[in-house]
Amino acid sequence: MTQVFEPLGKRVLYFYQVLGEMTILTGKIVYFIREAPRNIPSILTQMAIIGWDTLPVASVMAFFVGMVLALQTGVELQKYGGQNIIGAIVGHSMVRELGPVMTSFLVAGRCGSAMAAELGVMTVYEEIDALKTLDIDPVRYLAMPRFIACIICVPALVLYSDLIGIIGGALISNLHPQIFVSYATYYDSLTAALKMKEIGIGLTKSMAFGGIIALVCCYVGFATSGGARGIGQSTTRSVVLSFMLILVADYVLTRLLM
Repeated sequence: MTQVFEPLGKRVLYFYQVLGEMTILTGKIVYFIREAPRNIPSILTQMAIIGWDTLPVASVMAFFVGMVLALQTGVELQKYGGQNIIGAIVGHSMVRELGPVMTSFLVAGRCGSAMAAELGVMTVYEEIDALKTLDIDPVRYLAMPRFIACIICVPALVLYSDLIGIIGGALISNLHPQIFVSYATYYDSLTAALKMKEIGIGLTKSMAFGGIIALVCCYVGFATSGGARGIGQSTTRSVVLSFMLILVADYVLTRLLM
């Protein structure tokens, strides 16, 4: 029995250790946000990596998600003569759920993994220790610009993805012979159902998801050890943990914002 509970106890202690360390990192990042004006070049560099460089992949993802959503729902609604509300369904789905979650997954997989790997390499090869020797706080110099870039760029990417997904849904709704909803009908249904409150909910979620991605990936990067193998494990761990926390936060925020 002792052999069973020993690993469990270690896992619980490890969970609280990680939770405490991430809380401390969050506090330091929030504290150093006041230094953001002095780190504008670093922030802009990270915004270009997270935002601009992700646009092509986000475009393809959002376009085909909107098309698939319109295709599946439109064919089913056509059986009951309700295909005229397909614009409302695509708009709600993209703005409230699919846009924020799928785009955040994309950023976590594409940019978050790169963050964790870059910081992991710096940690393993003692570049972080070199910064401390030069009296440069790694959180201010490395984590804070990434955090600010994430909470700015992820909502912007979500808005862009929502628009592209809605356009993809409109094309399929109009061009598919079994559905055939005119652009005017699609637009009327969309605007009648989609209010500013819905857009605000999606942006609130995406900002929270962006913060989660930055915190998790920076923490995992700083905690990397074990050479090349450890860097690979940290990269995988950062993406998996980001996905899990995004899904948990999605439920919590949906419940709170309903």
